[in-house]
Amino acid sequence: MSFETFVQNARRHPQLIPADQREQLAAGQSPSALFIGCSDSRVIPSQITGAEPGTLFELRTAGNVVPKYAPDSGSSEMGTIEYAVLQLGIPDIIVCGHSHCGAVTALTIAGRGLDELPALCTWLGTDQAVAAELSDAAVRTESKRHIRAQLETLREYPFIHDRVEAGQLRLHGWFYEIDTGLVHVAPQSSDDEDFLPL
Repeated sequence: MSFETFVQNARRHPQLIPADQREQLAAGQSPSALFIGCSDSRVIPSQITGAEPGTLFELRTAGNVVPKYAPDSGSSEMGTIEYAVLQLGIPDIIVCGHSHCGAVTALTIAGRGLDELPALCTWLGTDQAVAAELSDAAVRTESKRHIRAQLETLREYPFIHDRVEAGQLRLHGWFYEIDTGLVHVAPQSSDDEDFLPL
């Protein structure tokens, strides 16, 4: 698909959403979930979830990384999470990783081949990674482990921890397989169990 196709679709976009729905959207938002996913162009949150406009609050980062809690950092990612939970009161957070993830591959091999991308290496924390062999080219095992790590990071945010404990917020780990289109979910019970089909 070319850039010109994007332009043509953008021109047609106003006719695709009825006027009454546009007015309703303009009045405010009340999303059902925060979807933290990878920036990868092959992973489309609304396509995976079937979300309509106004129902899914999205945060997309390289490798669906959740930054460590540091409220004074000025991190846009942290600000997005804070806004979704504290201002919008979303009841669910989905952390969605995927197969064939370049960021997880870079983490697994400790950033080899990313010498010209220092900002990405810092974001991913490849300097703290211990190089390992890939289990397979799709990095399924590594991606699932990475999703669990991001969920643990989220649980360290005080306002998330408090709401989870109070039963006001639920955290979900999803793994999307690009080659099959299937979504698997992390069991709530144990970190030792494999992801299950959704």
